[in-house]
Amino acid sequence: MSTRTINLRSENKYLGRRVALWIFFGVLSILFIIPLYALVLGTFKGGAELFVSGLNLNPTPEKLHLKAWKYLFTGVMSNGELNPHSYFLWYGNSLLVVVIQTSLTLLLSSMVAYGLAKYQFRGRNALFMCVLMVMMVPLEILMLPMYTQVNAMGLRNSYAGVILPFLVSMSAVFFFRQFLSGIPYEMIEAARVDGCTEYGTFFRIIMPTMIPAYASMTVLTGMGSWNALLWPMLVISDMKKYTIPIGLNTLWSPYGNNYDLMITGSCFAILPLLLIYLFAQKFIVEGMTAGAVKG
Repeated sequence: MSTRTINLRSENKYLGRRVALWIFFGVLSILFIIPLYALVLGTFKGGAELFVSGLNLNPTPEKLHLKAWKYLFTGVMSNGELNPHSYFLWYGNSLLVVVIQTSLTLLLSSMVAYGLAKYQFRGRNALFMCVLMVMMVPLEILMLPMYTQVNAMGLRNSYAGVILPFLVSMSAVFFFRQFLSGIPYEMIEAARVDGCTEYGTFFRIIMPTMIPAYASMTVLTGMGSWNALLWPMLVISDMKKYTIPIGLNTLWSPYGNNYDLMITGSCFAILPLLLIYLFAQKFIVEGMTAGAVKG
């Protein structure tokens, strides 16, 4: 058998694998797109139709309209009445909470993880075991003591009360610690030899190296903060301070449920997380795979 024939068979085998992968991921993409398509289509349907038929893939042109979008964004109903809530106010509140909480959580969690990964001190492994144990405790168990503490500090009905208990995320500490374990200790020693302080070493050497890890945790932490409902609803009582999940939850009532408004608001609320993921996709993949191969 000639070398040309062997190379041709290898190329055909490689091409067959690529085609199979393209087909597999194409089908997988369609399976993910279908629910999004049903959600977007549901924003153009009325609440009565959604209550009867639910979310489906069958567009009925004569029944599609923009009443939910108009009511949600302008606050004006079809009969001219004003809507008492403000969707964009909720949106701005959610963005404020997410930006502050995500930024502080990433900074403080990475500093804690840096100490656990690169500093040698007595009780380090015990502290890391405490991190793992706290990760296993459900939030619902901690809500009552957290609320008692926040109320005693006078932070109830404030964004500080929403953000403060989650400034250091145990899952983020665990993730950053595993990422930092793959960074050579010689980098830190070289920075110290050059006269860099401990804080300078972290901010000038470690943080730029952790960009993929930061990108991954930005999406995960931001998503958790953006979708948080129970804890913000427990702390905040002023309607002007509602975030999007709390605001959309107020659309439920004993006399009727505004399914069309809830679906439209939920659909528009996906956009920030979707944009973050699209722009940070490259770093997210690097962060998730970092440390998988050591060499």
